[in-house]
Amino acid sequence: MEELTSFLSLLGEEVEDAEEEAFYLFAQDIPSSNLGFVDSRATTVDLTIHNQDYIIHQSPTLLSSSRAGGTTGAVLWKITPLFSEWLSSPNNPLWTQSLLSASSTLVELGCGISGLNALTLAPKVHHYIATDQEYVHRLFRQNIETNYQASTTAKASKSRKQQNQQQQQSKRKPKQQQQNPSQTTSSPNITFTSLDWELDVAGSLKASVGLESLPLENGDGNDSNEEEEKEVDRGFDFLVSCDCIYNDALVAPFVRTCADICRLRPVYTSEDHGGKRGRAPTICLIAQQQRSPEVFEAWLQETLRVFRVWRVTDDVLGERLKSGTGYLVHLLLLR
Repeated sequence: MEELTSFLSLLGEEVEDAEEEAFYLFAQDIPSSNLGFVDSRATTVDLTIHNQDYIIHQSPTLLSSSRAGGTTGAVLWKITPLFSEWLSSPNNPLWTQSLLSASSTLVELGCGISGLNALTLAPKVHHYIATDQEYVHRLFRQNIETNYQASTTAKASKSRKQQNQQQQQSKRKPKQQQQNPSQTTSSPNITFTSLDWELDVAGSLKASVGLESLPLENGDGNDSNEEEEKEVDRGFDFLVSCDCIYNDALVAPFVRTCADICRLRPVYTSEDHGGKRGRAPTICLIAQQQRSPEVFEAWLQETLRVFRVWRVTDDVLGERLKSGTGYLVHLLLLR
C-alpha cells in the first residue's frame, strides 16, 4: 500500500469536520453553472477529450418527464467531461504512481446516459462496470457502441501499422504480435448493470456480470499472500461517482452503497510498509458540483461516519477542476 500512502501525502490533511469543510468551500466565490447541464435541450452533445471526439446522445424529453425515481441521468452534466479528462490523463498521479493500471477494475455509481467515464477509462483498465437505474441503459449502450467503435478504429489502424513494422523486424512471432491489438476490438470491456441504492445488493456486482471468478491481478507472488490470492475477489480497485449528490434523500443510500462495495476489500492502514502487497483497498473518488451547502454538509457528515476523507488538492486536480471552479473531488477510504 506504499503507492496509496505516497498519493495521500499529495493531498495533505484529512477532512475531519463536515461543517468546517462546507463553510470553507462555500465561502469562496463560485461561478454560476445553473443546474449544471451541458445542454439540456440538445439530443446530441459533441465534445473532445484528449484529442478524441465524442458524440453523446441524450434525452431532453426524458429529463422533463415525470418519471418516478428521477430523470437527472438522462442528459450530460458539465462536471462529467472534466472529471473524465482528469481521471484518464496519463499525467494524473493515480496513473504515475500505479494506483490505476491496466489490471484495475472499476465500478461507477450513477453513470447516467453518457458513458464518458467508461469510454475514457476502459481502454486503459481491465474492466469497467457502470451502474445506474435501468432507464438510462438504452442510451448508455448507444453511446458506448457509437463512441467506442469510433475511438478504437483509429487505435486499431495505428496498432496494425505498428504490428506490420514489428512483423517485418521479427517474423518468428507473428501469432503473438497479432494478439497485441486485442484491446481494439468492437467488444469493449464495459458492462452496464442496474443498481438501486436502496434495494439491490452491491456486494454481488461482480458475480452478476460474470467477473467474480477472475484471478486477482495485483499480487506480487509472495507466499504470505497465497491464501488471499486464492480467494474470490468480489471487490474493486476504484469506485467513482460523478455528480450524484444533489438532494438529502440520496445521501444515506448513496453512502451506504459506497460502504457496502468498499467492504469487499481490506481497510487501508498507513502502517503497512513491509513490502507485502495483498489485496488493495477500494479507493473512492466522488466528484460533484457545488450547489447546496446544506446537502453537501449532510453528505459529508454521513460519509465521515464510515470513511476517511481527503479533498483532492488543486495541484493534483489541475486548472479545470481546481478550487473556485465550482467543482469538487474527494477521495474516500473505508475506516
